[in-house]
Amino acid sequence: MNCLTILAQAAGTAGREAADEGLVPIDLIWNHVTSLGLVEALTFIAFGTVCLFYGWRVFKILVTICFALLGLFLGVLVNKYVGGEVIWLALMFVVLFAALSIPLMKYGVTLLGAAAGGILTGGGWLASGLPEQYIWAGALVGIIAGAMISFIVFKVAVMLFTSLGGSSLMVVGILAVIYQYMGTAEKVEALVFEQKWFLPLMLVVPMAAGIILQNKFIKGTQDWTV
Repeated sequence: MNCLTILAQAAGTAGREAADEGLVPIDLIWNHVTSLGLVEALTFIAFGTVCLFYGWRVFKILVTICFALLGLFLGVLVNKYVGGEVIWLALMFVVLFAALSIPLMKYGVTLLGAAAGGILTGGGWLASGLPEQYIWAGALVGIIAGAMISFIVFKVAVMLFTSLGGSSLMVVGILAVIYQYMGTAEKVEALVFEQKWFLPLMLVVPMAAGIILQNKFIKGTQDWTV
């Protein structure tokens, strides 16, 4: 048995193991999508549209919200170890992280830009049909690239994470509406679970449009500052 045969068998085994393990929580994502009501879905679409096209105007608020959500997550996590009251710990961490986001705004944008880069390259890895168990390798490339871009060109990082955030909200809302109200539930569910390229493509197309339009809007605005 030559080396090429061994490598081919190893790659096939890795692919089967990745499919069995299901490292990407598509089930969890899909459950959240299908649990949305009509009002919630339309709210996601509306807010996502604002972030997608005008995120550069409200990026400071978005960074503060992201920091506050991170504080909420950490507050709940700490509560599991200290056994305190969830609501008070969560509120304390939310206020603390929201306050920290103001003086650390540029670093917050850098972190969000790196996260957006990781999601993009990780999604590209998944869409390409590469072994899911090594998706962290693809995501790591995007994290490093996104962080470097954020330090070099701050505005690009702003457009990157706001466009990705807006696109994510829009896609979730659109999928929820299509699934529950358009009579195509089975077809949409089949695309989500059977075609690995579907979700990454749904994210990238609106995101690309958002980046292009935001770039035009920023160039035409003289009073935009970081």
